[in-house]
Amino acid sequence: MDKTQSPDGFHTQVDAALATMRDLFAATPLQLNDHLSNRYGARVWLKREDLSPVRSYKIRGAFNFIRKAIEADGGPETFVCASAGNHAQGFAYVCRHFGRKGVVFMPVTTPQQKIDKTRTFGGEFIEIRLIGDTFDAAYGAALAYARDNEALMAPPFDHLDIIQGQATVAAEIAAQLPKGETPDLVILPVGGGGLAAGITRYFEDDLDDSAFLFAEPAGAASLAESLRAGKRVKLAKVDNFVDGASVAEIGAINFDLLRHFPASQVITPPENAICVTISEILNTEGIVLEPAGALALTVLDTLPKADIEGKSVIVMVSGGNFDFERLPDVKERAMRYAGLKKYFILRLPQRPGALRDFLELLGPEDDISRFEYLKKTARNFGSILIGIETRSPENFPRLMRSFDEAGLGYEDITENEILANLII
Repeated sequence: MDKTQSPDGFHTQVDAALATMRDLFAATPLQLNDHLSNRYGARVWLKREDLSPVRSYKIRGAFNFIRKAIEADGGPETFVCASAGNHAQGFAYVCRHFGRKGVVFMPVTTPQQKIDKTRTFGGEFIEIRLIGDTFDAAYGAALAYARDNEALMAPPFDHLDIIQGQATVAAEIAAQLPKGETPDLVILPVGGGGLAAGITRYFEDDLDDSAFLFAEPAGAASLAESLRAGKRVKLAKVDNFVDGASVAEIGAINFDLLRHFPASQVITPPENAICVTISEILNTEGIVLEPAGALALTVLDTLPKADIEGKSVIVMVSGGNFDFERLPDVKERAMRYAGLKKYFILRLPQRPGALRDFLELLGPEDDISRFEYLKKTARNFGSILIGIETRSPENFPRLMRSFDEAGLGYEDITENEILANLII
């Protein structure tokens, strides 16, 4: 992005986008959360983008991009996007609003729930094409379609109009904060970087750079790697669990706007820690969050209490498009991360009473969640996969001491990614 554009000019563009956006949906709430405020001894505000019409902030960038294209010269007859998630749904909603045809390219592997929601939001104005097994294949097909049909491609994050649209979140926050309250800390999730670039740009005259923290999943930390390198870095491998923020390379314009931040201000919580946040927020607050929507909230647990105690903290809740078919996996990951569940390979003697002897080693808070006989490793011994859940992580050291004292052969495979993926 050309930073010769003055902050006032950027504000003017963002405020104009916000004014017209009100025809589409009302401002999402900025809520002071009592539970989190009490937990961290701070004033924790949640910007609830999960309560937009499409349950994510992506509708903002899509709206501003399409609006400006139409206002400029009437716009094309057809808009195009490639997405298997929130961008597609926001794009479809906006196409219906403006009465323009939109073609959405998605991988064949896209869950049916996301396909159905995109079709619902777009109605008769949306055509969905399933192409290839990966996002890259769908993206390539979308570019080719746009070129061959004089259609306009709506990018997910790397465009000035998208950035200005996402920055309307900041304009709403500025209007929603109580008079006289200035945030001490703003925590922003980062995928392609459009939201973070827009919000930091909007607030750059009001907040010091040190007031911002950025959250990326550990398995897709493209901003962190790029800041360390001083240039954009494309990750060789990406963990797609946090699908709304798993981007191999941050947008070029977005990186230009964020490159002055130190890499130390990017926090990269593990994917399993994000699962703990999803479970806790669902259980305590009844808020349904997708992994990317819980990303910034997870950062709170990584900070020393003294860094946030007594401060005003704004946390971006970026999306709530959660597929409940993923809930068992989220619960599993959360328990493992919290130290409440472990998997062992046991080597038990093949004799009467051996299993009973093992069960007597378990404590009153230990529960067997999985028991599977694998194979005989010798005439007198057999291997068993066992999953154990407990109420406190302190119970596992006691349990493993009991295994050792009983002379029981075992291996803890909980954190062995290869074995866990093959067996569990």
